[in-house]
Amino acid sequence: MTTQTSTATQQPSTVLPMVIIGILFFIFGFVTWLNGSLIPFLKIICELNEFQALFVTFAFYIAYTVMAFPMSFLLNKTGYRNGMAIGLAIMVAGSLAFIPAAQSGQFGYFLIALFILGTGLTILQTASNPYVVKIGPKESAAMRISIMGLINKAAGVIVPMVFTVLILADMGDVSEQSIAALSATERQATIDALSNKLIMPYIYMAIALTALIALVKFSGLPELPPEPEASNSDVKQSVFHLPQVVLGAIALFAYVGVEVIAGDTIGLYGSGLEVANFAGLTSYTMVFMVIGYIIGVTCIPRYISQRNALLGSAIAGVLCIIGVIFSSTTNTSIADILWGWSGIATIPNTVTFVALMGLAHALVWPSLWPLALDGVGRFTSQASALLIMGISGGAILPLIFGKMAQVMDNTQLAYVVGIPCYLFILFYALKGHKMRKWS
Repeated sequence: MTTQTSTATQQPSTVLPMVIIGILFFIFGFVTWLNGSLIPFLKIICELNEFQALFVTFAFYIAYTVMAFPMSFLLNKTGYRNGMAIGLAIMVAGSLAFIPAAQSGQFGYFLIALFILGTGLTILQTASNPYVVKIGPKESAAMRISIMGLINKAAGVIVPMVFTVLILADMGDVSEQSIAALSATERQATIDALSNKLIMPYIYMAIALTALIALVKFSGLPELPPEPEASNSDVKQSVFHLPQVVLGAIALFAYVGVEVIAGDTIGLYGSGLEVANFAGLTSYTMVFMVIGYIIGVTCIPRYISQRNALLGSAIAGVLCIIGVIFSSTTNTSIADILWGWSGIATIPNTVTFVALMGLAHALVWPSLWPLALDGVGRFTSQASALLIMGISGGAILPLIFGKMAQVMDNTQLAYVVGIPCYLFILFYALKGHKMRKWS
């Protein structure tokens, strides 16, 4: 009787944190997947090549590497709730930094603003992911993270469409080809107008983030209880003595790299193939990721274990890369079958496989976190920070992709960079997550 009463009493305290964290995950998706739509526009405004344009992802995601451990120590000092509020405040500063960046049209200012945004997201991610893992049974942790991912990727579906409408309203055709055909005076006027159009979306974002600071600060969001000692029989001196965490961070590095490549390069790739509405192509990848997260919510752990979800994701990812490289750049037969009947614009088969990568790897993040944090005990905040550092894959791997595309003069073939990434995720699913000693 006592146990039942206690459980009933604790249940409401679980609902409120999940709702608040869900709102934060929507913000993660909103800010993160804005980059996919931003890149083609900055490529035009700042007159960049494909490799230079992908420094957008580098500046944003490298913040996770630089700031993850400092943010974990900050969390230990401030607690999770105050830390989240600080993270949101930093993001407000990053959003407002886009105003002078857009007015000047200088690429370096845009990169600074993106780094500040990434810094704010670092503390939010470091706090929120272990929060979701620890707030309920570990067997269903992947299901809870899948719910958060579903919210996150839903934002990714909405953002490219909203952003494109806000930017392109009254602008007409602003593709690279159309701007190149203008006279020097007309071209500069169009570029200046396009740059100034970037200001309002980030002002709206700053207002929304300010409101969220109040929500997090005064919501009564409970703190996580203190962690017990690590469950490993031998005493670990640091998080680097936990192989499942270190290898998990490398697997996340590989995963986030291919996730960003799938979401943020599809617009560039589509632009090169002269696909209509190329700036909105990120939405296709996000729709497939949403489908993947729905599978996670409904099937984990009832039908699919966290380990098998990770395994299936890796295999599907390799198959998608093969599809990208070897399928047609003009034929739309796959899209015709999958959604052509709905009236949604179809895209070439090779671009469809880039979008399908979103479905292939959707369950990597929710499956990997609980496997990597299993048994880490008092090292939870440090382990979370190390895993968050793996997000730097989103900074480095797209640059490698961009350089390969530039050197080979073949964007389609550059997607081969994803194969070793998926193979390492396969290794982690088969062996890496079970390792508790280095030897």
